[in-house]
Amino acid sequence: MVGYVMVTTNPPVGEAMIRSVLPEDFGVLVLPVITLVGGTVGGYITFAGAHRLIDRGFKGEEALPLVTKAANFGILTTGVMRVFLFLAVLGVVAAGYTLDEGNPAASVFQVALGDVGYKIFGVVLWSAAISSFIGSAYTSVSFVRSFHPQLEKYYKWLIVGFIAFSTIIFAIVGEPVTLLIIAGSVNGLILPLTLGSVLLASRKKSVVGEYKHPAWMLIFGIVAVVVTVVAGVLSLQGIAGLWQG
Repeated sequence: MVGYVMVTTNPPVGEAMIRSVLPEDFGVLVLPVITLVGGTVGGYITFAGAHRLIDRGFKGEEALPLVTKAANFGILTTGVMRVFLFLAVLGVVAAGYTLDEGNPAASVFQVALGDVGYKIFGVVLWSAAISSFIGSAYTSVSFVRSFHPQLEKYYKWLIVGFIAFSTIIFAIVGEPVTLLIIAGSVNGLILPLTLGSVLLASRKKSVVGEYKHPAWMLIFGIVAVVVTVVAGVLSLQGIAGLWQG
């Protein structure tokens, strides 16, 4: 559906490709970029798949091919969907339409496909939200369940409590669009810490055993840490502005 909207809205693909590499104003893009990166690979997302695989018994160097395949498939799928969605939104905006500030993503599909597209997108978004909600709760609890036997025993109830607490916060605060942007940007700030920790662990034999992390992946990882740290610092003012209002 996203691909169909992308094609029918006829976005300026050439201009988008040029401005993706040579934007007119880097400063304006810092917060959106850190938000997109954080919402894609930041926060709990980095560990969600790994924790689930460990729970299913996939561990050790022999599981590396499966882990690599799953990670590559997930990253490619997410990347393609992000590009398609961006181009779909760009096509609608470039055509002169104004997006609904309260629900900008859904309004893209309403413009392109009418009320039917609007409702279908709602179902898709609801499904994605539920899976993200459960994944976030599961991964967050999995970090602490090993701290104490009682936490391990009742970890399922901790997940339920996490979801209930998050629901209450959302019901009180509201502002779904702002909360989504803040969550993505905060996850972007966390990303250098999580990625840096993983890179350090990859060099410790007590953690990875005889596994040798490729040097080129380590170098690119360090570059990613530095870039996200700089972008995170530059985005702090924008994040503060979101909190204030």
